[in-house]
Amino acid sequence: MKVLFLGGTGIISSACVLEAQAQGHDVWQLNRGQSANASSVAPDHTFLADVADERAVREALGSHHFDVIVQFLAYLPSQVEQDIRVFADVGQYIFISSASAYEKPPSHWMISESTPLVNPFWQYSRDKIDCEELLVDAFEQTGFPATIIRPSLTYGLTQIPVVIGSWDRPFTIVDRMRRGKKIIVPGDGTSIWTITHNSDFAKGLVPLFGLAGAIGEDFHITSDEALTWNQIYELVGDAAGVEPDILHVPSDGLVASDPEQLGNLWGDKAYSSVFDNTKLRGLVPDFHTHVHFAEGIARTVEWFDAHLDRQQIDAEANQSWDRVAAIYVEALRLAAL
Repeated sequence: MKVLFLGGTGIISSACVLEAQAQGHDVWQLNRGQSANASSVAPDHTFLADVADERAVREALGSHHFDVIVQFLAYLPSQVEQDIRVFADVGQYIFISSASAYEKPPSHWMISESTPLVNPFWQYSRDKIDCEELLVDAFEQTGFPATIIRPSLTYGLTQIPVVIGSWDRPFTIVDRMRRGKKIIVPGDGTSIWTITHNSDFAKGLVPLFGLAGAIGEDFHITSDEALTWNQIYELVGDAAGVEPDILHVPSDGLVASDPEQLGNLWGDKAYSSVFDNTKLRGLVPDFHTHVHFAEGIARTVEWFDAHLDRQQIDAEANQSWDRVAAIYVEALRLAAL
């Protein structure tokens, strides 16, 4: 099939491009061409345009028709509305949403596709929900062939997935562990979370290409491995060759110190999240994940360790964490008097 990725060089999308190529699809991509990440898509299969610019997208694509379009770069309803116009004749439109769209706080620890979509804490998630609603309406009213996919926290070589870390400079948490600094973990660290390797996500996504049973449906694609945050940080420490000095801090304290954590914590990672992949396996019965977190994070830390230029440090985040750690260490000392 002829497949167009809108994006194609991100943590998740790059793995999906590789898997689609491995499965023999004719893979194309459209993006601005500004990513520092290398692309496996040949230049003659790459369109350069801003996906938010409808005219530029139409001009770039010309008369090309695609069997499948995978949208990794839409975050707002206006972007999805544009896609519905531009790609009205596509065979299948796959929208990458987010598992953070599921209700917060959750009413049940096991999440399925029937779990309500509501997130009062994170605008990002609410925008994704609005995008999904547009696609559901378009499918019901005009038959627009939408498939909605919700990844949870997904990582690869270039990202270290922790709850309190630096997304832009992920090596910061490893450096901090190796220097013996306090490692902040929200709550008591026993809430359960699901982290998925990007190659495993890709093995769930690509088989949905062109499947009639996937049209008009929604799926999450996640690992079946569930770990506590304490275990996750300990495994990062194992990969880094150290035992992290964990300090548990209440989520409300972290939000008070940095209001931007409201979405990250109360809107997502403060709650246990375990996913039921039964619906996906109904269409992709062979789907199972291969990369356990201990193995995946070891590869990631090895990748960062291989080149010094990858080991950028977020000084501002470090200062913030040091300040919060000092407050709570002192609080614990006073409580023990």
